[in-house]
Amino acid sequence: MRVLIVEDEPNLRNQLQATLEGAGYAVDTAGDGEEGHYLGSTEAYDAIVLDLGLPEIDGLTVLDRWRKEGKSTPVLVLTARDSWSDKVAGLDAGADDYVAKPFQSEELIARLRALIRRASGNASAELVAGDIRLDTRSGKVTKAGDPVKLTAQEYKLLSYLLHHKGKVVSRTELIEHIYDQDFDRDSNTIEVFVTRIRKKLGADVITTIRGLGYSLEEPAEAGA
Repeated sequence: MRVLIVEDEPNLRNQLQATLEGAGYAVDTAGDGEEGHYLGSTEAYDAIVLDLGLPEIDGLTVLDRWRKEGKSTPVLVLTARDSWSDKVAGLDAGADDYVAKPFQSEELIARLRALIRRASGNASAELVAGDIRLDTRSGKVTKAGDPVKLTAQEYKLLSYLLHHKGKVVSRTELIEHIYDQDFDRDSNTIEVFVTRIRKKLGADVITTIRGLGYSLEEPAEAGA
């Protein structure tokens, strides 16, 4: 999953980036509202963390512009602890949730996970397809109850397909959502990761849809 952080305070921005990358997210950052608006408008993100007190263009204006442009990416706004008016204004402008500063990293990550799950129609923190389970809280993957060790990129790819179970996901979409902006995006690596996941979880876990991309479906019931 790929996240954009728009925060002008360098230390907090770097801390958030390190925290989210440690939690398995691909992360891009912006230090002002103008850059943040541009990235949010032109790049594909699964969620955005947006500070309201930004230079160049304030966060509320950035958010309002995204929504008027038809961008439905979940947005988590950062607000001052005692400023209830900022919270109300952010939600009215189209924010999906908020966290008040100072905050615990665990809370922010939990709220982001929930936003991303809801945006893809998943209510549970555990993503399931047949006997395969991925716990978004712990990052653990199991098959028939047995733990399966995945690399960071294999996990990101499997997680994205499970979040969009039953849908055909193009190779381009996978590249846009599992790599950050600065990563050397080689589309051939997607096939490599898919092959590795099949070896670990089963040859039929991911279906290749020729010319379109990949799909992860709920296995058919035996005898159906």
